[in-house]
Amino acid sequence: MSQATPPTHASHSGEPHRGALVLVLGILSLVVCQILGPIAWIMGKGDLAKMDAGQMDAEGRGLTQAGKICGIVGTVFLCLGLLLTILYFIIIIVFVGAAAAGAASNP
Repeated sequence: MSQATPPTHASHSGEPHRGALVLVLGILSLVVCQILGPIAWIMGKGDLAKMDAGQMDAEGRGLTQAGKICGIVGTVFLCLGLLLTILYFIIIIVFVGAAAAGAASNP
């Protein structure tokens, strides 16, 4: 009787994927630190381009795509947070200016 050998994975050419790292950065950008969003987005975009070109192991494509999407959402949250912060300071400056103008007109 001959024993069947277990299938072996073909050797992957190119550099190993960073799908787990991109996904972790993307998730952290949603939960803890939105500044990691653009980093995950850029890394995911670059890694997917390398996978399409055959320069990177395509086994982590799903993880990389999920991390890139989380990075995009984290970047949107970052932009919204910055816009709301700027709007907040504008409103504070307007109210302080109006209060100062009101106090100066009523001696």
